[in-house]
Amino acid sequence: MIIIRAARFDDAEALPAIEQSAGEAFRAIADLAWLAEGDNVSVERHRQLIAEGACWVAADGQDRPVGFLSAGIEGDTLHIWELDVRLDRQGSGIGRALLERATGDARRRGLAAVTLTTFRAVAWNAPFYRKFGFRVLEDPGIDERLASLLGDEAEHGMPLDQRCAMQLDLSREDTR
Repeated sequence: MIIIRAARFDDAEALPAIEQSAGEAFRAIADLAWLAEGDNVSVERHRQLIAEGACWVAADGQDRPVGFLSAGIEGDTLHIWELDVRLDRQGSGIGRALLERATGDARRRGLAAVTLTTFRAVAWNAPFYRKFGFRVLEDPGIDERLASLLGDEAEHGMPLDQRCAMQLDLSREDTR
């Protein structure tokens, strides 16, 4: 049994290990296998995001986090920083449930959109988000904030030609 709940301060300790486990999936993609060895978000950064109130965890029957979604509110937009599910729990709907919780929360807050940056062709990245109505933003549609994030990612070794910014437009009248 998995429960999606707001992340608590003490959950931060478990989140880097979940990110590391999720990153192991990149070993199956030769050009991106190096990501499995990459740096994870620090416990301190997780605590900061949790304090800002836009982070959720998927917890198992013993209330142990097995997945998480960390986001932040940027103006009238919820920006997803990270969505990870432990490798051994992937493919069971946990990522979908976390994403639905975050987008539902964004709607309840009256936000205009949800954004993120991700890989264009990795199955559990852009193709996954498209299933939920996210669209890839091309150059004219990328605002300064998202362009800056993509630039920062490129500086940290991400192949810019394989990355994209995505957005889910929310209707302020839709309060699901």
